[in-house]
Amino acid sequence: MGLKTQPWVKTSLVPGSHVTAAVLEKAGLQSPLDTLGFHVAGFGCTTCNGGSGPLPEPLVEAIEREKLVGTAVLSGNRNFEGRIHPNVRAAYLGSPALVIVYALTGTLTVDVTREPIGVGASGKPVYLRDIWPSALEIAQAVEGAYEPEIFRDNYADLFDGGEAWDALAGERGERFAWQDASTYVRRPPYFQNLSREATPVQDIKGMRPLVILGDSVTTDHISPSGAISLGTPAADFLLAKGIEKRDFNNYTTRRGNHDVAVRATFANIRLRNRIVPGVEGGVTKLMPEGTQMRIYEAATEYLQRNVPLAIIAGKNYGCGSSRDWAAKGVALLGVKAVIAESFERIHRTNLVGMGVLPLQFEAGTTAESLGLDGSETIDILSLADRLDVSGRIEAIVRRVDGTTNTVPLTIRLDTGEDVEYWRHGGILPLVWREYVSGKSEDHVSHSAGCIQSEVGGPQHELPDAMPGSDMPSATQGATLG
Repeated sequence: MGLKTQPWVKTSLVPGSHVTAAVLEKAGLQSPLDTLGFHVAGFGCTTCNGGSGPLPEPLVEAIEREKLVGTAVLSGNRNFEGRIHPNVRAAYLGSPALVIVYALTGTLTVDVTREPIGVGASGKPVYLRDIWPSALEIAQAVEGAYEPEIFRDNYADLFDGGEAWDALAGERGERFAWQDASTYVRRPPYFQNLSREATPVQDIKGMRPLVILGDSVTTDHISPSGAISLGTPAADFLLAKGIEKRDFNNYTTRRGNHDVAVRATFANIRLRNRIVPGVEGGVTKLMPEGTQMRIYEAATEYLQRNVPLAIIAGKNYGCGSSRDWAAKGVALLGVKAVIAESFERIHRTNLVGMGVLPLQFEAGTTAESLGLDGSETIDILSLADRLDVSGRIEAIVRRVDGTTNTVPLTIRLDTGEDVEYWRHGGILPLVWREYVSGKSEDHVSHSAGCIQSEVGGPQHELPDAMPGSDMPSATQGATLG
């Protein structure tokens, strides 16, 4: 009908697999998709991990200069702020056909169910009903495109990675040969200075709020998974290692390097930290000076000062992908407790697994009602006496003017296992201590699959720890398309 995608719209196609690409070809769809600009840009998780490529520089400049709300429409399964592209604030999930429709309109302000989506070659308006396929057309396309031979052909050499893969071959061994210079996979520090016995539970005194957050802060806000933007701590780290911007890859592929992942923690460009109102991104204030700086650098300075840190949050803290690095990075920054109005279930468990104490406000108590601005210190006292499943405890909030508030909290250790994990500083220390003491039980099998390969060293020696990964990533590739 003569419709074309608008020139200011970036288009790309990421099939879930090579089979999907072959099906599109056989159905005769890939050629018209190419004409509309939907060329194959990758496979699997590419779009949802921010790997579809850069926007044209004039568009980036216009978005940043005019503070425009860039938007995306995708048929993937991840649409967190800044995930698809750092300059795209809002992203909407839709069917593949709707993705194409909105590329034709070039805007999300058109009601495509009633208004024209464009003007055709005839000069007349074209409506959604004019181009939407019928159920019969779809059935015919599917019936003619899928056949067993497509799967056989594409999977025949599934385990043949080609010359590039063969060139990666290394020596076999019982343990992974860590390379300190690697910017992708580093030996993580979880077992450094680990004692044979768990230290007695102590009060947490003088905590400084690292961030004060609102409701529904996602794991993507805590540990982003898209492109690595210039000006972030992770980007500076890679540049210092001689990695050029074009080779940054993204946060997901770099998560095996804890030096990158910890610098990514709270580095989401859309994070809103109430300690620095009106500012977006991974920024906070170092207290008591009140100096504004990036969150990673502030946390590093607090660690050097031996100051424990707290996160203050609203409702549903940690929603979104159940990403373990959202807990690992927080722990490595020196955060001892997260005080929130409520927690997402899996993320709360992940915090406990990393030795971070989840604490919950009473209903009606919030950071706003307490007037918290980040200048306070927080004490959690009598912790050894109150530590129990869903135990009750009080926080003492000390303000710069000398006044204090006593804030009742619930200890969100919801099971006896939670209590045991937290007492040991997390799952990994507990598993190692039980292993070297000969008391290893079921923790290895039911805590986390990766732990089973992490406790294979001889007794009294710290095992080599495998780096963490985004647990849902294995299923993303299967569900994209």
